[in-house]
Amino acid sequence: MHCDIDNCLPDSKWFAVWTRSRQEKVAASVLDSLGVPHFLPLKSELRQWSDRKRNVSVPLFSGYLFVRMNKFHDNRLQILKTPGIVGFVGNHTGPLPIPDQQIDDIRMVLAQGVEYSVLPYLEEGDLVRVVRGALTGVEGRLIRTNSVSRLMISIEMIHKSLAVSVSRQDVEPVSMRAA
Repeated sequence: MHCDIDNCLPDSKWFAVWTRSRQEKVAASVLDSLGVPHFLPLKSELRQWSDRKRNVSVPLFSGYLFVRMNKFHDNRLQILKTPGIVGFVGNHTGPLPIPDQQIDDIRMVLAQGVEYSVLPYLEEGDLVRVVRGALTGVEGRLIRTNSVSRLMISIEMIHKSLAVSVSRQDVEPVSMRAA
């Protein structure tokens, strides 16, 4: 369900919810039937089976969808009881809102049909591993010098580091394992 200014409750904000594995579409369908404004960004992927190939729509962000609600007045319990939804994304104070502009920006990219890539969110200082190229398997901290991303490899015992230029698309957080 698309949430326009006209059909959203006052003071409502976007929130992310976690879903069970491959349950994003089921949860979105139930939210739609309940009249809960939500956004499930989808992308088209070519999937191959033993006898055919087919384009299928899959969630852009696996395991997540977005709901629009007023944190203090809406039916959070109804959303949490929705089949496929595990919980809200937030911290010890509860669900944390997502700025409208970020949701609008995702909608714009998808609507324009421009080429995009979904990448892990990396911040300067994150421990990363190179997953493509000549340095595959090398680990270090992601740093940024001017507009260039670099991998800093440190030998802590001697307090020295080596920095090498890397593309953010060629690294992943160390906590993730290559499939």
